[in-house]
Amino acid sequence: MRALAELLGPYGMKFLSDNLMWHITSQMLELKKLVMENMDVLVQIRSNFSSPEQMATLLPRLTATENVLKRMTIIGEILWFRTMAQEGLREVFTSRCPFLMGPIECLKEFVHPDMDIKVTLSIFELATAAGVHCDIDPALVSALANLKKDSSSPEEDYKAACLLMVFVAVSLPLLAMDVSSVYSTDTDGHSNNIHCLAKAIIQVSAALFTIYNKNIETHLKEFLMLASASLLQLGQEVDRMKAKNRDSVSLLIHMLVEESSFLTTDMLETCFPYVLLRNAYHEVSRSSALSRLPTH
Repeated sequence: MRALAELLGPYGMKFLSDNLMWHITSQMLELKKLVMENMDVLVQIRSNFSSPEQMATLLPRLTATENVLKRMTIIGEILWFRTMAQEGLREVFTSRCPFLMGPIECLKEFVHPDMDIKVTLSIFELATAAGVHCDIDPALVSALANLKKDSSSPEEDYKAACLLMVFVAVSLPLLAMDVSSVYSTDTDGHSNNIHCLAKAIIQVSAALFTIYNKNIETHLKEFLMLASASLLQLGQEVDRMKAKNRDSVSLLIHMLVEESSFLTTDMLETCFPYVLLRNAYHEVSRSSALSRLPTH
């Protein structure tokens, strides 16, 4: 990626970033349509997620759940590529302009939650131009803020953003049925790239709730609770095929916490017992080791 950054130069990297954002907004437009189609059911799910009986009735009424997961995975793949490109840019910038990198990193450290969001985004924009990672991606915020093409109100858009996170959270158990949802310790990822979902969920959430001036941590906690409750239900699934890759999919919960500065392990422990994650890591490590054994 450093070679790519050297080859493209600063304007080329900006052009690449803008193109990647265009692809993300295209996926987000389709996701919003799917949310609107399932609006009534999602509202009920959000209100009754703590009631297993109600959830058992509501979840089958959702449509296009696999489509939602695929589109979010695509967004995650794009964001991962952009992250790697940014790392290459940072290496080049540090090598070429070390006298500028220090002040930029120092300025970023002065950002705090109570700071005006416009000032924060201005600092983050400067930092990302140098390849420095930020908790909120200013390019993604700008792209999603320009997404509105209909006459919907900010309140309706905010509601759709919340319900999108609900949609993704309650759809995660479906991944356990996919034979490709296998976590490999060699590549530190899943065969079907669903590990990219963690980055998509965290960065899209941070961008959306920044646009609507809402508390990012509060909404990510809600997502964590919904996703945890949904995945814990896999432990009670009588159909073994539906829970085939339960352990591999459960690791997504831990990946979310690792990806976000807004979530902590203590928050995770309140809704998803760490012992289950430990057992899941043990099981996928054992399976990965067995798959490497020679067959006779």
